[in-house]
Amino acid sequence: MTFSDKYGPWALVAGASDGVGAAFAKGLAEHGVNVVLLARRRPVLDSVAAQIHTTTTAKTRVLAIDLATKNAASVIAEATSDLELGLLVYCAGADPNFQPFLANPIEAAESMVQRNCVVPMQLCHHFARPMVERGRGGIVIFGSGAGLAGGPNMVAYGASKAFDMVFAEALWAELHPHGIDVLGLILGKTDTPALRELEYSRGQIASPNDVPPGACAVSDVIAEAFENLANGPTWIVGEDLRAATQMMGSLTRNQLVNLMIQASAASMGPDN
Repeated sequence: MTFSDKYGPWALVAGASDGVGAAFAKGLAEHGVNVVLLARRRPVLDSVAAQIHTTTTAKTRVLAIDLATKNAASVIAEATSDLELGLLVYCAGADPNFQPFLANPIEAAESMVQRNCVVPMQLCHHFARPMVERGRGGIVIFGSGAGLAGGPNMVAYGASKAFDMVFAEALWAELHPHGIDVLGLILGKTDTPALRELEYSRGQIASPNDVPPGACAVSDVIAEAFENLANGPTWIVGEDLRAATQMMGSLTRNQLVNLMIQASAASMGPDN
């Protein structure tokens, strides 16, 4: 069975406007899979679609939807009702703020949970049923090292990513016997436009064009993702993060949280 036979003819990529999501969408198109590009910003999505059309024969469909809205999943389901979707990739939900929980209104945390937990759960429930009926397909949910232990400045974000990891693992346990590949990708620091803007705003890099120190290249993340689509339920991306998670296995939860506190302080810089 070819890649497109297994995961096509259409895939939905949530968070496809830039960074890892856009790169994943382009990789799918290169593998012969048509792509639904989903994010908030229509002009940026149109640009990604244009790049796909220039370099591949894949079709695209653009959906400009805010995933934090209550009816996002139902709108997406309706907008794709005429497509046979063989792969769901949920790459949305980064936290651009990196601020204390009480520094923002509770609505900010609620939006994070809606975008990172509720909507992917709803979309998986909607799209997995026909995949099971066909006996093929896949689901990829992007997680984060922030979900491995609690730490300051990412309270709701870290908790939502812990949910994503366990949800993907449990979904794999149920769907893998039916021929569905489910993969939770746990990412560490990744060189995306969002990370560059955040680190530049905190004085960690001199320009938004600089690569943040220690950040994995998007191309490396995508290469590992495609190589391990069938190697669920969880794949830790990058040698550094894999080594860190092995070390974390020897620590108590209290020690892990204190480690996250130190890492958070270091990332804020000496003047914060």
